Amino acid sequence: MSLRPTLETRPAKPTMEGAGVKLHRAFGFQDPSELDPFLLFDDFRNERPEDYIKGFPWHPHRGIETITYVLEGTVDHADSLGNTGSLGAGDVQWMTAGSGILHQEMPHGNAKGQMHGFQLWGNLPAAQKMTAPRYQDMTSDAIPEVTDDDGTHVRIITGTFWGKTGPVDGIAADPQYLDISVPAGVRKTFKIDTYRRAFAYVFQGSAAFVDASVPTGVLLEKEIGGQEIHIRDMSGDRTLIRFGTGDEVTVQAGEHGVRFLLISGAPIDEPVAWHGPIVMNTQAELQQAMRDLRNGTFIQPAH
Repeated sequence: MSLRPTLETRPAKPTMEGAGVKLHRAFGFQDPSELDPFLLFDDFRNERPEDYIKGFPWHPHRGIETITYVLEGTVDHADSLGNTGSLGAGDVQWMTAGSGILHQEMPHGNAKGQMHGFQLWGNLPAAQKMTAPRYQDMTSDAIPEVTDDDGTHVRIITGTFWGKTGPVDGIAADPQYLDISVPAGVRKTFKIDTYRRAFAYVFQGSAAFVDASVPTGVLLEKEIGGQEIHIRDMSGDRTLIRFGTGDEVTVQAGEHGVRFLLISGAPIDEPVAWHGPIVMNTQAELQQAMRDLRNGTFIQPAH
């Protein structure tokens, strides 16, 4: 067994998208090989309706998949194929844009005005760039959950983990997407396929991701739950942790526990031509997509 080293720890950066939605971006529009097959990850979390209510009006996508996971509030969606729906707390939507789709996503707060969710973009390989668009909407009660003896709790969005399999399937990157809660002071190891790129995103509490590549003398000593442990500085709210190669990740929860997403996928290792919500393999394909948008042929006929 080999522990994955931490390549980078960085805070998500405030930005604005859509019609003025304030959010935090953990990664996106940088080097697409960094976390291949994943391209972008946004944390949209607000307590003031004016910071999100204008939402994400009609916009195109081609060549990618978008994964939306809602924790608080709701997100209403509609698309150019005539699909409509609403995602509530705990629900997941996996949209394969494929050859092209126009859609809108309009968030609404809960009774307290709070809105919280995540959106991850996954790339599509060349052979699937122009596949037919589709949606997979999964309600919260369809997502399996498992709790270990030490209180560690995992929601399995996709992939198989601890004997349970998430409901979303047929995704190009064959990803594993886990929502993990670890109680205060607990140290826990999670298996990840060696050949997948992987990252964690802390969004509640704090934790140290134990890195075997760092000598013990470099680590900090701290007492948590009556135990003296050796840890790195804790990663807190809205922190991205990018991992190197290995087959497991070990996390040491902080004094208030931690909740984080652990996401991995098989790299595509193909050229990327990227402009906004459209991701192709070549500049020629990207230019064709722009022409299609201009001349009204972006939505491909069903086969």
